[in-house]
Amino acid sequence: MSPPILILKDIKLTFGGTPLLEGAELIVSNHDKICLVGRNGSGKSTLLKIAAGIIEADSGDTFLQPGTTVRYLSQEPDFSNYSTTLDYAEAGLEGSDNKYRAAYLLEQLGLTGDEDPKNLSGGEIRRAALANVLAPEPDILLLDEPTNHLDIDAIEWLEGELKDIRSSLVIISHDRRFLEKLSQNTIWLSLGKTRRLNQGFKNYEAWRDDALEQEELNRHKLDRKIVREEHWLRYGVTARRKRNVRRLNDLYALKESRRNQRSDTGSVKMNASQSETSGKVIFEADGISKSYSGRSIVKDFSTRVKRGDRIGFIGKNGVGKTTLLNLLTSKIEPDDGIMKIGSKLEMVSLDQKRESLNLKISLSDFLTGGNSDMVLVGTNQRHVVSYMKDFLFQPEQKNTDVSALSGGERGRLMLAKAFAKPSNLLVLDEPTNDLDLETLDLLQELIADYSGTVLLVSHDRDFIDRIVTSTLAPSDERQGIWVEYAGGYSDMLSQKNISKREYNQSSKNLKNQSQKIRKKRDRMSFKDKHALETLPKKIEEARSKINSIKTKLAFADFYSKDPEGFEGLAKSLSLKETKLSRLEDQWLKLELEREELEES
Repeated sequence: MSPPILILKDIKLTFGGTPLLEGAELIVSNHDKICLVGRNGSGKSTLLKIAAGIIEADSGDTFLQPGTTVRYLSQEPDFSNYSTTLDYAEAGLEGSDNKYRAAYLLEQLGLTGDEDPKNLSGGEIRRAALANVLAPEPDILLLDEPTNHLDIDAIEWLEGELKDIRSSLVIISHDRRFLEKLSQNTIWLSLGKTRRLNQGFKNYEAWRDDALEQEELNRHKLDRKIVREEHWLRYGVTARRKRNVRRLNDLYALKESRRNQRSDTGSVKMNASQSETSGKVIFEADGISKSYSGRSIVKDFSTRVKRGDRIGFIGKNGVGKTTLLNLLTSKIEPDDGIMKIGSKLEMVSLDQKRESLNLKISLSDFLTGGNSDMVLVGTNQRHVVSYMKDFLFQPEQKNTDVSALSGGERGRLMLAKAFAKPSNLLVLDEPTNDLDLETLDLLQELIADYSGTVLLVSHDRDFIDRIVTSTLAPSDERQGIWVEYAGGYSDMLSQKNISKREYNQSSKNLKNQSQKIRKKRDRMSFKDKHALETLPKKIEEARSKINSIKTKLAFADFYSKDPEGFEGLAKSLSLKETKLSRLEDQWLKLELEREELEES
């Protein structure tokens, strides 16, 4: 192992009288790939800023090897002194650095370098900031939520860039797959202290759960020991009690130790208020199209969304995900085609830009509307402090301005507001931004238990795989063609690869077969004629059975209630799809033969 180039040891920091870091450590060596994980508010970003020299700790030792270069990716970069994105990207370069690398990175990230920073979207801000810190190829890269606002293509490009870069990495991210692919070591920050696992993020959660279980066991043992000592003091011989002052002092020490033990901040208790059941069909689109300025965003798209479906929308930024979502929810009208909306729909939306957040009011006023201390959660009244606690807000934050909340806290506040409203349709546009991994787990469980329908726009590949029953993605961005795939992101990739491979193989087989047909015979046999007439009915029956199985597999709680039945039905689906493909190939071969014979 190479010697450390950055050491933070016994770092302590207090904010507003509350200890944030209490002996945290961070050790980075050459070529390390470290992920820094912990709950929102645990101090991850603060520890990274101390490492970058932006914040000074109250106490502790800091060592940076002389000559070591460090770059820090902020969640909120400052563009105030730069006229273009290229100016900003080049600002991190030094004399010996490759001056063309900044322009190259901007191009790879989809920017020209001429953009005015004042007019950038959230995704463009993040891309320009990445170019700024990546351009000099520093010895240490400190990355705070680098995937926020990036689309999947940009995230996968960034993964490849960071895999090959010579810099040591310390990464904070809520994107599980991103961390799994890049990290080799994990540092867990909890209750002001850090623990290190010399393995990547893939092994972190099992390790963390074991540690929490052991801590709970230790607390239980301590509580029992206190009870035993108190029993001895209460019922022991008076003379012995007076003589054994040391044992009495030990009991006081035990109680003091128990009081000083900090427990975790708890879990978010998210529950979506659900209204009466909607109709069976939520949306039905028949050949809908939408264009802007001559560009086709959605073209001839048809689908039927049923109650309980979880539909994912993925694609590059600007490809039209929000447009398609707005068409389905009737926020905008299609240029062509028919759009039908189901009955008894009550929709709640969560927008990624958090535009409904009024930064100038208090947290309490945002949740209550400013009229009282009570929040209407579904049909029940709850005190605002009680409801805040469900989303990990402390009672003293009741009058805190929204502007003072962190990105993760604002995300939780938006969830609290959205889930208080009765609904049977959840529309979630990038809900995972800034949320910690534990909150993401709970959000996933909430969606799994939600009896209504969910439309989800996300660039988080792992979250999509865990949530959706089908995925909508563009197959031809220039033409506005969208395709629906069964399952999540990984399923979509598999289906795309299989479709391409089968198409190539099928085309080759059909070509060879047609050549043989022309050589061997000049008319169809009775058997082939009969097959050509009966195959369409068999194909239609096979498709009907496949659609029936897909409908059963789409039920939200099918897998959780009957995993073996789910797996069996999934295998049956695979066999029937193979049979359908075989029937279609047979029909195509015979139809091609018929056409060839008619032309000859």
